[in-house]
Amino acid sequence: KRCKDEMARLKHEGISVNPDQLLFGINQGCTFADLRVEHMKQIADLDLDGYAIGGLAVGEPTEVMYEMISQVEPHMPKDKIRYLMGVGTPGNIIEGVYRGVDLFDCVMPSRNARHGHLFTMGGIINLNNAKYERDLRPIDPECSCPTCRRHSRAYIRHLFKSGEMLAMRLCVMHNLWFYNTLMEKIRQSLEDGTFIEFKEKYTDLLDTRI
Repeated sequence: KRCKDEMARLKHEGISVNPDQLLFGINQGCTFADLRVEHMKQIADLDLDGYAIGGLAVGEPTEVMYEMISQVEPHMPKDKIRYLMGVGTPGNIIEGVYRGVDLFDCVMPSRNARHGHLFTMGGIINLNNAKYERDLRPIDPECSCPTCRRHSRAYIRHLFKSGEMLAMRLCVMHNLWFYNTLMEKIRQSLEDGTFIEFKEKYTDLLDTRI
């Protein structure tokens, strides 16, 4: 509430650094559904620009995270952005969308990429594995990112083994492209009315190591 009042004051006085800044209320309450629901009701009354669910994906079982989202979501304003903080795997994102979440952020695509762990539409690959030493296929044959268009799994693995920073750059580029493309596919399936089929096909597949 203090943040909302201060933002209003700065805008009114014309001294706001970013007049278009949005203010989100962040739902907390650990894994206690009653606390989370009560808190969500309180911050919903503030009529903020959007609402986030925080304090999840920090070690609790995945099903508990999903349950907390399901408990909180009915009390989140329908016309405001819903943001799940720090999540997550491709499967987590699909499950989050299924429960009414619009927006996500996570270090996973870039952090994992720097260790050679790459997301594909067929599952997760680890380029450090010896089986990719002479694999001339792109990281993901379905991907159109610059890395997949120009380089093979074998070449990028060679860069990792040689200690070349380029390996990390190429892999980060791929994983970020993959996540952006995944969100495009999710949005398209929602528009087409095929999201449930998409969810059933990809939720487990995209989180499976191959």
